[in-house]
Amino acid sequence: MDLENQVVFITGGAGGLGRAMCHEFASNGACLIIGYRESAAAAETLAGELKGSGHSAKEAPVENSRRLASLADEIESEYGRLDILINNAGITRFVAHDDLDGLDDKLIDEIFRTNWRGAFACVRAFRSLLDAGAGGLVINISSIAGATAMGSNIAYCASKAAMNAMTMSLARALAPRIRVVSLSPGLAETDFVTGLDQSWWDEQSQRTPLQRLAKPEDVAQAARAIATSLKFSNGCIIPVDGGRPLT
Repeated sequence: MDLENQVVFITGGAGGLGRAMCHEFASNGACLIIGYRESAAAAETLAGELKGSGHSAKEAPVENSRRLASLADEIESEYGRLDILINNAGITRFVAHDDLDGLDDKLIDEIFRTNWRGAFACVRAFRSLLDAGAGGLVINISSIAGATAMGSNIAYCASKAAMNAMTMSLARALAPRIRVVSLSPGLAETDFVTGLDQSWWDEQSQRTPLQRLAKPEDVAQAARAIATSLKFSNGCIIPVDGGRPLT
């Protein structure tokens, strides 16, 4: 139980990757706070499914800085501290990279407001709680799209590149009390991709040297490793992509 009594807050915690991370961390002794924007029922159900006790679901729209500030007060009152923040909330949709008109201003703003500003706003809101314990940790869930510029759309790729730059800046600014690391998955078997055409799925798997896409559990185990084993890692981008950029 290498995360015994650690308090962990995961934004977008009821989604595919978030759910897997909640189970992974709870199974290793952590107390989970599951952040949600609209999926209250799913988050509350998940909190009841997790091993251990003390888990909760909290409304946490990352684009709402005022709500994040009040949530920090709630967490301090209920838990006394926050050991790990995982910025997992994110949005995107498929827009071909050559379809410049399809990538309208509204979508661009929504992507950056959630994927970049939302992650920064969470760190800003919970900094004092992360700083209060033996040493805080922020894990930003990025994507290989931030490095390869290949992804669901150009704005999504740019938002993840910005997240990686933010990770390095914050790691320098918040050290030595708080570590900040980006976790960079390749395509993962989440609801976002599992409903797509099987031939596309097979092609993507074949283009990955390990011949499959990432499972949510792969990402969850990597996040736990950052928290428990890779304790001298800071300001870096750790890939979980099966070697996809090699092809």
